[in-house]
Amino acid sequence: MIPYGKQYIDEDDKKAVLEVLESDFLTTGPKIQEFEKALAKKLGFKYIVVVSNGTAALHLASKVLLHQGDKVVTTPNSFLSTSNSILYQKAKPIFVDICQNGLIDLDLVEIELKNNPKIKAIYLVTFSGLPFDDKKLQYLKEKYNIKILLDNAHYFGSGFCDVATYSFHPVKHITTFEGGAIGTNDKKTYKKLLYLRNHGMVKDKNMYPWEYKMVELGYNYRLSDVACAIGLSQLKKIDKFLVKRKKIAKYYHENLKKVTPLYPYNKKSSYHLFVVKYPFKNLEQKAEFFMKMRELGIALQYHYIPINQQPYYVKKGYLKKFKNMEKFYLEAFSLPIYYSLSQKEQDYVIKCLNKLL
Repeated sequence: MIPYGKQYIDEDDKKAVLEVLESDFLTTGPKIQEFEKALAKKLGFKYIVVVSNGTAALHLASKVLLHQGDKVVTTPNSFLSTSNSILYQKAKPIFVDICQNGLIDLDLVEIELKNNPKIKAIYLVTFSGLPFDDKKLQYLKEKYNIKILLDNAHYFGSGFCDVATYSFHPVKHITTFEGGAIGTNDKKTYKKLLYLRNHGMVKDKNMYPWEYKMVELGYNYRLSDVACAIGLSQLKKIDKFLVKRKKIAKYYHENLKKVTPLYPYNKKSSYHLFVVKYPFKNLEQKAEFFMKMRELGIALQYHYIPINQQPYYVKKGYLKKFKNMEKFYLEAFSLPIYYSLSQKEQDYVIKCLNKLL
């Protein structure tokens, strides 16, 4: 079966893990800071805090950005974690429609900001790996005095923001088994994130050797040294990982005939996903196509079911139809794209697509 995405683990990754297993620290050891420093340098942030997964990253980022009752503009086109992290803070998400490229429509975001001065933040998702226009984000922040979170689970880069979050799930650009990170350039935010991920505890040189103080309600969102070791090893390969993803994406663009890529080939995209569109008549026809592709050994995927149509959100009163999101849900799907995908496998995917459609 050819999946839509999967991890790539080589002998260097295995060796890195074994070295930590034979060391004195499996967790809360030196590999954590080593990984954080390497990530900060690569991503272009002053500070990085690694955590147990991407959802934990969003949760802690929301803890430092939001207060109870705050309103936050966000996209319906994401995994549940993005807007769930707003609810964790007892804040209120405001969903707006997407553009044709799958990203939230920043013009609609500005309309919301104009009409509602109580909006405190915007949560943006770099869907499929496509970054936003930094100048536009800077304009929105300065004009409306809002905070900006970039959910970069799909994008290996930075961007104009207060904080950015990352996921190192196995299908992402690099993996730490499970894992995530938060990037910021603000020292105060960084220090708060450090103790929030560790039960809200702090220590200083004036305390007894065994002493610690809990200054805020925190969480056990630490990432282990074992996970950081594989993260460091994976990070050394990130450039070739990204080059291969872009090569795969370009080849799709040049050879697909029956489907339309989500956006023209873009060198700035990290291509976590390669999304295409086809004018299915209904979701039943789309499901039938998915099953036929699976019978041919290809596991397609769709990203994402509109968050505000999930039963929990419907019960909370968030149900609303968005024209572009509805069309996207009907037409879009994700093709296989990952480092070890071979030319032969990609040709087979293209052949099956052209045949069935």
